[in-house]
Amino acid sequence: MKTLISLTAVTILAAGTALAENDGMTPMVKASDQDVSNGIVSAEMIAAPKNGWLVVHRTDSEMKPGPVVGHAPIREGETMDVAAILTEEVASGDMLMLMIHSEDGGMETGIFEYTLGASEDGPIKPDGELVMTVITAE
Repeated sequence: MKTLISLTAVTILAAGTALAENDGMTPMVKASDQDVSNGIVSAEMIAAPKNGWLVVHRTDSEMKPGPVVGHAPIREGETMDVAAILTEEVASGDMLMLMIHSEDGGMETGIFEYTLGASEDGPIKPDGELVMTVITAE
């Protein structure tokens, strides 16, 4: 009887953990065109499946992620008003891709280690798709 109760408790615990990790939240980045002359770009809301990074890539009309020009840590769940400090000048009219990256595969936790094309702290891809939005600097 103890074995059956223990097995049931483990099953319930595992099911609860799976539900907590997949609570139906769809990963997303919400941001609008904005003035970045203060050296900061902001996302209005981030929904992330786990801790990671909001990464700011340069992009253009081809919508391919280019060089990284800023990043900020993000936490699991929904976070409002996430600001990333830009590491390069961004001119009015430049297109920026704000993307969710993971905190996986690097040598150090809490240190952003991604370089274009690397796997360390790389982009998340639920269903094979990047989680991002594109804005234009004003």
